[in-house]
Amino acid sequence: MTRRPSPAPIVSPHALALSLRQQHSSPPQVPAASPAASPAASAPAPSDKPRSKSKAFILADMDRRSSRDNRACASCISKLAPSEVGQVNWHLAEDQACRLCHIAQCKPEAFTKPFCDFLQENPTVFHTVDYFKRKLKDSGFEELSARDAWAGKIRPGGKYWVTRNGSTIVAFTVGEAYKPGNGVGMVAGHIDSLTARLKPMSTRHSKAGYVQLGVAQYAGGLNQTWWDRDLSIGGRVIVRDPDTGKTSARLVKLDWPIAKIPTLAPHFGVGMFGSNNKETQAVPVIGLQPSPSSRQQDESGVEPLGSEGAFVTTQPRRLVQLIAKELGITSYSSIVNWDLELYDSQPAQTMGMDKEFITAGRIDDKLCSWSALMGLLAADSNKDDGYIKLVALFDDEEIGSLLRQGANGNFLPLVIQRTVEALNHDSYGPGLLGQTYARSFLVSADVTHAGNPNFLENYLDEHVPQLNVGIAIAADSNGHMTTDAVSTAILTRVADMIGAKTQIFQIRNDSRSGGTVGPMLSSAMGVKAADAGLAQLSMHSIRATIGALDPGLGVHFFKGFLDNWEKVDGEWV
Repeated sequence: MTRRPSPAPIVSPHALALSLRQQHSSPPQVPAASPAASPAASAPAPSDKPRSKSKAFILADMDRRSSRDNRACASCISKLAPSEVGQVNWHLAEDQACRLCHIAQCKPEAFTKPFCDFLQENPTVFHTVDYFKRKLKDSGFEELSARDAWAGKIRPGGKYWVTRNGSTIVAFTVGEAYKPGNGVGMVAGHIDSLTARLKPMSTRHSKAGYVQLGVAQYAGGLNQTWWDRDLSIGGRVIVRDPDTGKTSARLVKLDWPIAKIPTLAPHFGVGMFGSNNKETQAVPVIGLQPSPSSRQQDESGVEPLGSEGAFVTTQPRRLVQLIAKELGITSYSSIVNWDLELYDSQPAQTMGMDKEFITAGRIDDKLCSWSALMGLLAADSNKDDGYIKLVALFDDEEIGSLLRQGANGNFLPLVIQRTVEALNHDSYGPGLLGQTYARSFLVSADVTHAGNPNFLENYLDEHVPQLNVGIAIAADSNGHMTTDAVSTAILTRVADMIGAKTQIFQIRNDSRSGGTVGPMLSSAMGVKAADAGLAQLSMHSIRATIGALDPGLGVHFFKGFLDNWEKVDGEWV
């Protein structure tokens, strides 16, 4: 093994939070243009030779962002591709740090803004997978089609991804020194969140002059935290091109508040929380009906959106028109179906006196998933790497993972089997696959419960994870988690190697434990595994809270695991 560089020193969470606050509070300083301040004068001239996108630029999420936020030093700018240089601001105030330097050093505070932007811009599982695909493509990964043969397409040193249903994705790299039977270092998580999805026929009869929308809860959506929230609509739309006869899925999001579930005022003497009917009393309002006179006048000349029985005739007319306009569709009948859902439209943002928190929707569990994928992109690539580094992010965990895109399906085991087969087409068989699994390890990455200071009596003593500290290893004696003494020792070893901190969480005996993708995946493949994730407050609320450093701490840990699993595996007898 090549000796790896020593990890960057870990600064105290409080000091990092103060640094984060200074970065947020420092006003942009953009001097007037002058010859001395030109890009050519401040940074080396870019080469004419085409270059792929740089790793730090991708991880910092600078592409197509305002250059006012993309501040970097001349040294880092000199390493960028020509197309990236024009998007970077080379003016650094004395108290401002270079974002690219911090990304390269894997400093936690460097990942706060990219994570907030990701959460806000990718509200559904479909948008999330599309975002990850773009990041992987920019990083030199190749897409594998599940419908094609993989023989001859996967090679040592290669980087790949494959998707299922547009809502689940597996990405992996093959070590240049790969040999038959070498193992896989895996991180698996889920990207679905509690939500409310439009019913197959979402049109509702008008009541009290309102246009309402028929929705169904997904997992624990439509709970009490959804009342009086500003809700938007997004997802995928299935469109059939009348000219070509081809059908495809297109992503859409109406990113302004379009729906609200109104509460009943306390003056009526009825308690709002805990006794409301989700079918009849949690129905979103999306508009007002026209007045009776104008409605009669309008309906006399209105043409139907489609033929009788067409999908668009079962949905609110104005909503169909909005979706069509957003996608540039002129023939409403070309919309043959959709998977749309409600989501909280309030931006993900930092909060607290030192901006040490992030408050946002959909944190469970785009937090660990995003950190894991960024960890894969940030992972080192050495010529003596012999193992496979893999991240698998699933849909449907919140409802049991039972569908084909869920972790309880055959997707991940099949991807590994097909990969091992493609790499060893002359010697593939059950024995080789068994060797691979025996040398593999799975980190089941899912958020866990941060200590709530107002309810500490509900936590087990000495098992209270804190924000801005690091990954919490989660245990459960009844098999809801896949952690044991061996896997805990392995993750602790990884943390020691990279200078990271770990925490421990277990639920009280008188509380109900949640579940993760870990037990089903580890049992399906027979691999060693542990559950470990970042802590959050207000789990299953429409808005939750995490530490502003936690996304970056997650990137640091998952990168460290992927980079070091091969070495750690070699330490065990």
